[in-house]
Amino acid sequence: MLRLRPVLALTLALSAVLPAFAERPDWQLELERIMAHPDWIGPPVEQPYWALDGRAIHYSLKREGSPVRDLWRAPLDGTPSRVDDAERATLDAADPVFDAERRRALFVRGGDVFLRDLASGELRQLSRTPKDESRPMFSSDGSAALWRIGSDWWGFDFERGLSIQLTDLRTEKDPQAEPDADPLRDMQLRLFETLQRGKQDRDALRERDRELRRADPTRPISPVYLGDALTLADSALSPDRRWVLLVTEAKDADTGRDGTMPKYVTESGYEEVEDVRTRVGRNAPIGQQVKLVDLNDGSVHSLAFDPLPGIADDPLAELRKRNEQPALEGQRAVRVDGIEWNRDGSQVALMLRAVDNKDRWIATVEFGDRQLVSRHRLTDPAWINWSFNGFGWVPGTTDTLWLLSEHSGWSKLYTLPLGGKPRALGEGRWEADDVHWSPDGRTAYFLCNRAWPGDYEVCAADRESGSVREVTALDGVDDFVLSPDGQRLALRASSSHTPPQLHVVDLADGRSRPLTDTRSDAYRARQWPAPQFVQIPSSHGAGSIHGKFYRPAELQPGKRYPIVLFVHGAGYLQNVHARWPVYFREQLFHHLLVEHGYLVLDLDYRASAGYGRDWRTAIYRQMGHPELDDYLDGIDWLVEQQQGDRERVGIYGGSYGGFMTFMAMFRAPERFVAGAALRPVADWAHYNHEYTSNILNTPTIDPEAFGKSSPIEYAANLQGHLLISHGMIDDNVFYQDSVRLAQRLIELRKDKWELASYPLERHAYQQPESWYDQYRRVFELFQRTLQPTD
Repeated sequence: MLRLRPVLALTLALSAVLPAFAERPDWQLELERIMAHPDWIGPPVEQPYWALDGRAIHYSLKREGSPVRDLWRAPLDGTPSRVDDAERATLDAADPVFDAERRRALFVRGGDVFLRDLASGELRQLSRTPKDESRPMFSSDGSAALWRIGSDWWGFDFERGLSIQLTDLRTEKDPQAEPDADPLRDMQLRLFETLQRGKQDRDALRERDRELRRADPTRPISPVYLGDALTLADSALSPDRRWVLLVTEAKDADTGRDGTMPKYVTESGYEEVEDVRTRVGRNAPIGQQVKLVDLNDGSVHSLAFDPLPGIADDPLAELRKRNEQPALEGQRAVRVDGIEWNRDGSQVALMLRAVDNKDRWIATVEFGDRQLVSRHRLTDPAWINWSFNGFGWVPGTTDTLWLLSEHSGWSKLYTLPLGGKPRALGEGRWEADDVHWSPDGRTAYFLCNRAWPGDYEVCAADRESGSVREVTALDGVDDFVLSPDGQRLALRASSSHTPPQLHVVDLADGRSRPLTDTRSDAYRARQWPAPQFVQIPSSHGAGSIHGKFYRPAELQPGKRYPIVLFVHGAGYLQNVHARWPVYFREQLFHHLLVEHGYLVLDLDYRASAGYGRDWRTAIYRQMGHPELDDYLDGIDWLVEQQQGDRERVGIYGGSYGGFMTFMAMFRAPERFVAGAALRPVADWAHYNHEYTSNILNTPTIDPEAFGKSSPIEYAANLQGHLLISHGMIDDNVFYQDSVRLAQRLIELRKDKWELASYPLERHAYQQPESWYDQYRRVFELFQRTLQPTD
């Protein structure tokens, strides 16, 4: 491997510890400071929620030098302060649910259920168990609180003060059930009267027990036996306590061969092995089934998927035939993504998804016929988005659903009356997400990016007129929570150089004000230059490619500047926006590169989030191809418009960004002098099923897509200088990816590459020493290969 040479005119020495930063407000930007633990920046506000009286907002803050989070309170008319541990027992918690009159609220805190009377403020604890209660709700008549423990449901009767188990679901055979038909058994009962009398006595006792249970409401409920061939994946109780909807899976289904990952640096001093995921195509999700239990009589009814339109069609039939794979037999397998009962329990909605991820249905249940009724189908020849799948019942109604859908090509909010057609609230080339309804169901609030794809605000949609308006003007809203009375928003907002902070917005007049500033003095003291948001013309029919551009304040006339391109990870992620980036370290690194004479461009290439369905699915069956075209257009723009040097181009990124670095270095070797691939995917056949099969199908069904999209297939083309960096206990993109590519480069006799390994790092690096070492190598690579030698 290539050995690093000394870098001239560069000081990267370890200099100051964190406390010293605050003593020098004029400190210089240095690599060690950039890659230090982010405590030096200040903690972002996390997980805000309203107190139920609407007078304060609670949120979490990480302690400096510790993983511990403290709870803080920000009163609307005062100064934020930390909540004492003892005081937590008196507080509300996030995600409360209200009764029909909004006089009482239920919430789960510390795994137990609490009831708050909103008029008196009285707090009542309804459960105290070592198990975790979840999904609290009020019964449809308001007489009880309901919640789930494991797969079973419990209730608390307010009038009697009694805790009641409402379901006893057992995945085993009924010990008292009639055995399967057997001629030998029939003969025994026919021949021997003693056996007949024994059976009759048992039957009589069993029937008497059923009669007593029906007549005596004080007795425990009867178990519901589901058989021993399945497991329970989910259960949802109707608010009227009549029905339970179950999601089941076949027991002992083949989920593929698990992988193993060696660990070399361990507390024990011995080598250890960790079990990890299986590979794409070898662990396809198993199908699920839906069962309806009538709690009046304990009967169990299977709900067939036949009513789902397209369920028997195979979108991959042509690929199966082309690659001599067996044809699909029967219906496609389905999984359940969510279950939502309406308030009175008269109807339930399910979100169902084909395991090939090319269809998503919303269905309700016809209780009389015990069958599903399809209400909405979203189909996509590529794949259904991971995002934009929210749905539920519009508050104040029992017969109108709301849902998010990319049906138009952009995520939009729809209302859907049962028996009617979906109606979009708002239109245009922008996306809606994270929906919160006003208590009366007249207004929906959601995140939107109407001005440009990276400007996120809170929008409000009127359900009657369908009109949409922005109710914030902060440019970088991260998320929000509606106040209990529906009059205010608590939200987290950020900017390119300010981590998420707490704001409150009055919906009556749109006024907003910040409640926190958690940045450190040292970080706040420096004036950070904002990146330029640019649009790069596409020469490949993609319109404009949005980017973040970092450059010196003034370009010297006639000078050509070396270029560094950054590639964000995840594929489907957005980094060109006005909010605090996931890649905040890399953003500061880009400022450092600018100080050393580079131009830096960060693109939301095709596959990125925020730009609609077609932008996302442009990579279907061809990962690394449209994205590379976008970066080649970026180089052209930098050369033609910003004095970039076409002969001195470097590229880097992590995860998907590492994969794209490989694709750039291997597929366009004449365009890139150097690249740093961090925790990269080298062969998509070794990545996981949930992500990869959506985009490339599976290696047996679609080998062409994997061959076209896997960097290891192009490794022979490497010409430039390549740094590969990988954590050795990465359980997302396995270290094996980089090791396999290294062996390929060895056999190809390639010489300008190196592999840096980090024994104690997973996919998301945690230790400042690793961050520093990795980016020292990236910086030195670019300095050595892209800067002039004279």
